[in-house]
Amino acid sequence: MMNGEKLIVGNLKRQDNFVPLPYRCVSYQPYQGMMTETALTEYLLDREVYRRSDIMVMHSSNGDIAVAAIQRRDSEGLFSTVEKVEILAYPEQCVFIESPDTDPANRSALAKAALEHGVTHDQTAIVLGAFDHINIIYRPNPLHINVIEVIPPEPAKLFHMAQQVLEYADLPPIILNLVPLNIKHLAETVKPEYYLVPCRSGGLDELGAPVYFLDERPEQRQNWTLIGCERSLQFHQHYYGDAPPRVEMCPRQLGRGSIGAVLLKCCLLEFNMEIDGDQAIVPWGADLAMVEQALSKLCRGFNHV
Repeated sequence: MMNGEKLIVGNLKRQDNFVPLPYRCVSYQPYQGMMTETALTEYLLDREVYRRSDIMVMHSSNGDIAVAAIQRRDSEGLFSTVEKVEILAYPEQCVFIESPDTDPANRSALAKAALEHGVTHDQTAIVLGAFDHINIIYRPNPLHINVIEVIPPEPAKLFHMAQQVLEYADLPPIILNLVPLNIKHLAETVKPEYYLVPCRSGGLDELGAPVYFLDERPEQRQNWTLIGCERSLQFHQHYYGDAPPRVEMCPRQLGRGSIGAVLLKCCLLEFNMEIDGDQAIVPWGADLAMVEQALSKLCRGFNHV
């Protein structure tokens, strides 16, 4: 349920990744009856509820939990009677999770907590999160996005930015997976007299041979091998008038053939992002707004509420 949308009871059973937002519409209530469809429905139809309650999490003293969606008769008074009930999950389908670091208003955080606790697609996670607030994720099935990024520096910048975006953006549940391209490992595939790398970064001054840095524009052309992308090669050709031996380090080139949704960056882009199949490519200097746009485009067509 996107912020501000009305929950439609009777339309949720086959809907993946249902997260009620704002989560104040989730009511966590003690219940001691049978947790069958008939008993739960009769109990809820026979009671009044707060005018903002849409999801009832019914929990018993023995630890059983059931989750129901309700439709209130009206929202004008402080309390209202229930006129329709849809049972979303019974005790065998519910997993209660205590995760004080999880933001209950964040779909991706809820999905991450669910997966870390082994919640399957046909189950519902009830998460007691930050500030002792509760929310649910019904039928968690988050979109996995591989973030292909060069390291060092560490942490990988694009991956870190994508994590920041998920903390505030109104996106469906996403799980980010870092696919690091380690410059040191790329450098180990060759044994040159000298290395030339794009710029200084932690650990790149020790590659087993003397290292030069392209952004410092070394005065003397050496017998080096460039660990760099097409843009670095263009710089080298401008500085020295030739093309040295080169080991490719462009995430876009090395990520070709990757399966699934991919986020990466490319130095050949300067102002705009691109979508290439299942890949979203942002410029090297992308800001958070552009990373959010890229994640949003990857999610298009992804079934979520």
